[in-house]
Amino acid sequence: MTNKVLISRHDKIGDFIVTLPMFKVLKTQRPELILYALVSKVNFELASQTPYIDHVILFEPNNLQQTLASIRSANIDTSISAFIDTKLAWLLYRCGIKQRIAPATKIAQVLFNQRITQRRSSGKKTEFEYNLDLLLAFDPSLQLNYSQPLIDFDIDESLNIIESFRREHGLKKEHKLIAFHPGSGGSAAGNLSVDDYLILAKSIAHLPAIKVVFTFGPDDQALREQLSQKLDFSAILYNSTGSLRNFCILASYFDVFVSTSTGTMHLTAASNTCTLSFFGENIASSPQRWASINEANQQNNIVLANNYTREQFLEIKQRLFSLLD
Repeated sequence: MTNKVLISRHDKIGDFIVTLPMFKVLKTQRPELILYALVSKVNFELASQTPYIDHVILFEPNNLQQTLASIRSANIDTSISAFIDTKLAWLLYRCGIKQRIAPATKIAQVLFNQRITQRRSSGKKTEFEYNLDLLLAFDPSLQLNYSQPLIDFDIDESLNIIESFRREHGLKKEHKLIAFHPGSGGSAAGNLSVDDYLILAKSIAHLPAIKVVFTFGPDDQALREQLSQKLDFSAILYNSTGSLRNFCILASYFDVFVSTSTGTMHLTAASNTCTLSFFGENIASSPQRWASINEANQQNNIVLANNYTREQFLEIKQRLFSLLD
């Protein structure tokens, strides 16, 4: 009987987040399994802090021999790969894992012995739904449903972080936090301009008990400087320089999170926060493919052309006001 299962997604933040339903489904319905995650450095700490992941292995692209040794020492029975490339395929093959499940894509698929045809580029399902489908190749009896939120927190830890944030910025408990994340990480199509983020945020900043927060990742500092020079209303500019978990805890207290479809959106959605998200027009960047993992009624997904119109912007503004109501 298979006991140790390795789930791999060894690239960006959002890509790892949309594999979390796989881990939760398996751990909930097959609690006897020992679950391993193979992840990139940026996701290692968060994966290690996720209660339904038992062990985490670091994928080191510049030290594949170390990664190989780490996987081998775990004596994995089955691997399920949500994304494959040649390096990963070689590693899992060399480790002698008996059951190696992966999407039937790219030339790397030849090194897997259980290949699932999915055609993800068609966008008939979301990325996390395609990921979940891979589980059925391992155990057809699984039910592909899971509880929310995907990432939950210790109450004391959670309160410490939000109370510290409130004290720092003079916030009261009755304040609603509406967060805007103008950065895209360089990977998302469909986003508002900095000027329109400011116009949108300013339109609600004067409302009673509303506090506007702009969030920025480590790579968004030039964008923060650009926005701060144009800012002419009260808003909190928050640098997310700590752990992904700490940001996720803070985001769980946001009433609405406004952003393009990027890793930060997926991270926020993991705590089932209400999201207002912008997506590109083509299938590869659409909500059909990259909708987040929060509940459907918590998602407000808008397809946005690169040269969007004022009418489209006004629709976004109206959607935001409806969420505040």
